[in-house]
Amino acid sequence: MHRLVFVLTLVALLVGACGSTPAPLTDSTALVADGKLTPVIPERVRGTVLISGSSTVYPLTLRMARQFRDAGSDARVIVTSVGTGAGFRAFCGGAALDVVNASRPISEEEAATCRANGRDPLAFQVGTDALSVVVSAANPFVQQLSFEQLRRIFSGEARRWQEVDPGFPDAPIRIFSPGADSGTFDFFVGHVLDGNADVLRTLPGAVFSEDDEVLRRAITADPYAIGYFGYAYYRTARSKLRALEIDAGAGPIAPSQATAISGAYPLARPLFIYSSHNIVREKPTVAAFLSYYVQYVDLHIDDVGYFPAAAPTIAQSQATLVDTLQ
Repeated sequence: MHRLVFVLTLVALLVGACGSTPAPLTDSTALVADGKLTPVIPERVRGTVLISGSSTVYPLTLRMARQFRDAGSDARVIVTSVGTGAGFRAFCGGAALDVVNASRPISEEEAATCRANGRDPLAFQVGTDALSVVVSAANPFVQQLSFEQLRRIFSGEARRWQEVDPGFPDAPIRIFSPGADSGTFDFFVGHVLDGNADVLRTLPGAVFSEDDEVLRRAITADPYAIGYFGYAYYRTARSKLRALEIDAGAGPIAPSQATAISGAYPLARPLFIYSSHNIVREKPTVAAFLSYYVQYVDLHIDDVGYFPAAAPTIAQSQATLVDTLQ
């Protein structure tokens, strides 16, 4: 009888051990061994990660958050979209944010504000975008534009399509653009309008939104509309939109994985997530999610609609995290 009780007790203990929940991760430095990131055990990661910023990077980070959850983590990874500029203002101003999605590098002024508030910014490039200038699929006349034509359109110098090209119809150009808080706006203005944001921001009749989905729906419905946003927003509606070939002097080039990664497409750009040294060191939940992100993003980025960063670049993002945690 005593032997039976012993056996039953042993079986119960073994079953309990097999079904036990792994101990929670409490030390960020445990994510590194021998100078490399270790595989993240999502079941050990609990707590909250607050992320905001770029609408372009939003769908990628949201995908990684869902993958992290599906892999077994109970962490609450909360992702919102307000634009890169607004994200940096909040983060660098000391708001309760752990990570910023960014479709452009942080500026020197933003970085200085971060450091003044005790947040030394850390950049992790996680992908590549081919910023797409788009028109409705119902537009039969525009297939490609030069930088000079883009400048004339988005500066307001050309207000009707015929003023862009005599072969185009005599119809008004309706412009849709991300808002001034958007990193996409900053990138486009810097590359197409020589940094003159005011000429676009004050353009009469132009429609601005930080929500790329709003822009996409409006352009789709109007054959005389033109706008721009991240490639992922074009790809999911490419039966209703046309991405224009862009000529920066080397001939017209279409946005694609090959042209974006090679840099041949003139509006290719890097995509980032940012955190800070102290947050990564002090918050194991944040460090674990970042580690998972930079180790596995290449498995999911194509499904979202963007392109992988070059292998040395993603390796550098991993090395940045390792250096921070060691």
